[in-house]
Amino acid sequence: MRPDGRTNTQLRPVKITRGVARYAEGSALIETGQTRVLCTTTIEETVPPFLKDKGKGWVTAEYGMLPRSTHTRMGREGRSAKPNGRTLEIQRLIGRALRSVVDLSVLGERSFIIDCDVIQADGGTRTASITGAYVCFIEALRFAMRNGMIKKIPPVEYVAAVSVGVVDGECRLDLCYMEDKDADVDMNIVMTGSGKYVEVQGTAEGSPFSGNTLNELLTLAWMGIEELVGIQKEVLDNESIPGN
Repeated sequence: MRPDGRTNTQLRPVKITRGVARYAEGSALIETGQTRVLCTTTIEETVPPFLKDKGKGWVTAEYGMLPRSTHTRMGREGRSAKPNGRTLEIQRLIGRALRSVVDLSVLGERSFIIDCDVIQADGGTRTASITGAYVCFIEALRFAMRNGMIKKIPPVEYVAAVSVGVVDGECRLDLCYMEDKDADVDMNIVMTGSGKYVEVQGTAEGSPFSGNTLNELLTLAWMGIEELVGIQKEVLDNESIPGN
C-alpha cells in the first residue's frame, strides 16, 4: 500500500489554475498532491549576449523553494552568493524542456523568463514545475500575440514531466516524498505530448536495475505524461496551439 492509498499506476490528484498572478504575462499554480508550485512568466525585450543580433528569442527559468515549503525551515538562497547545485540543475532542466518544444526564431529578440517557486514540497517539485511552466509559458505567448509583440504563436508541442521509481521492489508512478526518500530507483522523465523524450534522469540508489525495469518505468511515465498533457489541454481551454 502506498502512503496515500494510490495504486502503483496512479498520479496524485493534479490541479492547474492559470492566471493567478496579476502582473505576470503568464501564470499558473500547479498542485500535485501536497506539492504546490507557483509558475510565472516575464517577457523582457533583451536576449543573452550570445543571441544578440541573431533574430532569435530565449526561454529560460529560475527555480526556488520558499523557506517553509518543507518540514523544517530552509534558508533563503538569496543570502548566498549563488544558487546551490540542485537549484541550478533544476532551473536548467525547466529551461531545456520548454526550449525543446518552441521555435525560438518566432519570438523575436526577447526573453521569456519562467519563475518556478515551490510553495509546498512533497516530492516531484521539478516535474511539477515543468508541467506548470508549460501552461504559464503558453499564457505569455498569447499575451505577446494580443499585444503585438509577436506576429503569431510559434509551433509549440505540449511538454510535461513526471517521476517514477522502484519502492519496495515495485515500480510506481509519481512518487511522493515518503516514497522518494526510500526509493531503490528514482527517475524523472520529461516527454512531449506526442511521446518523444526530452530528458531522462535516472539513478539506482542501491543495486543496479535491469533493462526490463527501465522499460516498465518508461511505460509508467508515458501513462502519466499522457494524463498530465490532457490536464494541460483542459486548463488551456483546448484552444488551438500550432503544432498540436
